[in-house]
Amino acid sequence: MKALQLIESGKLSIVEIDQPKLQNGQVLVKLKAAALNRRDLWIREGKYPNIHPNITLGSDGCGVVVEVNDKINDQWLGKDVVINPNINWGDNPTVQSSEYSVLGMPVNGTFAEYIVVDVNRLVEQPAHLNDVQSAALPLGGLTAYRAIIKRGQLSPKSVVLISGFGGGVAQFAFQFAIALGAKVYVTSGSKSKVQKAIEKGAINGFNYTNNNWAKEAKKISGGFDIVIDSAGGDAINTFIKIMRPGGRIIFYGATNGLPSEIDMYRMFWNQITLQGSTMGNDNEFLEMIDFVSQHQLVPTVDSVRPFIEIIDAFDKIKAGNHVGKLVIDFN
Repeated sequence: MKALQLIESGKLSIVEIDQPKLQNGQVLVKLKAAALNRRDLWIREGKYPNIHPNITLGSDGCGVVVEVNDKINDQWLGKDVVINPNINWGDNPTVQSSEYSVLGMPVNGTFAEYIVVDVNRLVEQPAHLNDVQSAALPLGGLTAYRAIIKRGQLSPKSVVLISGFGGGVAQFAFQFAIALGAKVYVTSGSKSKVQKAIEKGAINGFNYTNNNWAKEAKKISGGFDIVIDSAGGDAINTFIKIMRPGGRIIFYGATNGLPSEIDMYRMFWNQITLQGSTMGNDNEFLEMIDFVSQHQLVPTVDSVRPFIEIIDAFDKIKAGNHVGKLVIDFN
């Protein structure tokens, strides 16, 4: 079967490998679609921990179960499924275990024609989503759900700022907030992305390359209850200045590195929480799927391409001009 593997740091290749064999409690899934995440790009560039060569990348995928190892799991045969990319979260729902990892490194992932996973990684594909939309859902949807619903304590009364509108997690956080009726604003370095957010239901958006964006944002919004961010850096202090008392800044990444300082005086006086967040536990994955089904949410897909063009998708995700997920169609 064909698979996209990391051959060495910086080098990807579509290779022919043996179809994986099942062990107890496992199923074989024929992939119908898979989606890229920035995690895949970081792995290619050697910027991710525990990287091994000759591993099939990919965390997001959906497909059909074509083989089971145990008769007790026969009910899964022929079912369309979404794969939970969590591996060994552990018993503590608030934080992952030291053995935790994510599908696609250091174990083989979804950028292949077939994948073997434990049966408890399967969730039935939401009935209102097609294959491409379902493949876009797992990692970004779970990360956003934990960040804005669980950590951010989102409610219909919340005033929310989604920073960096355009990427997968930000798109999902935006959709979840809109679905609950919150007042949603965005930031982006792109005027066209801000306009797209407004078209999708944002009250307003702000270009973070404008030096006065934060003052404008606070004046228009009255301040924010929740900020969702993946960049970190000195923007954290900007967020602190525009929070309402008791506000929560949730960050699920730090692509801009560490802030040079933290405005702790303003934080403690205004009772502001700065909260880190990762993907999410297995129960949250099920809750996220239910939330998407209940609200009939459809993931934003930027583009779809055949498997043979998957390496080109890595270049597009690095350019950062997309809005939504980049999806690979195996059909």
